[in-house]
Amino acid sequence: MSNKDDFPREKQWKNLYTRSDKLARAQQLGFEYPRTTEKQLVQEETMTASKERLNVLFICSRNQWRSPTAEQLWRKHPKVAARSAGTSPNARHTVSIDDVRWAQVILVMEEKHKSRLVAEFTRLLENKPVHVLDIPDEYKFMDPELVEMLEQSVNSLLGLDER
Repeated sequence: MSNKDDFPREKQWKNLYTRSDKLARAQQLGFEYPRTTEKQLVQEETMTASKERLNVLFICSRNQWRSPTAEQLWRKHPKVAARSAGTSPNARHTVSIDDVRWAQVILVMEEKHKSRLVAEFTRLLENKPVHVLDIPDEYKFMDPELVEMLEQSVNSLLGLDER
């Protein structure tokens, strides 16, 4: 064997020895080793939170009035994580692949929105429930009548308690 072959093996043994020393010292001091970084903790927290909460994506045409109202209403609900998007290229936030992957349930305002989603994201929607709320484009942001319609229909569809 040449020295070239021995070097990586020797280096690995050195790392193992150092790691075992660090583990022993950490146990003496009562620390967890290797330490979890703050970034890892935040990722774990969001993963557990997303498991406990239902990811709901609200969709309308331009993401201007109806879906942002729905997102605003459900954003603070303890059992729901809400996002909104639009199907139009001119939407404030156009629905993306990431949005569809994130969502566990998709709620669209009109049948045309469901058709556009199915046309664009057929494979991603195979095992996701997509519900049509049948709310026409007649309301402004946070219109009291719109708020009432959204609360009634979303509560019943998702099986949530009244807030």
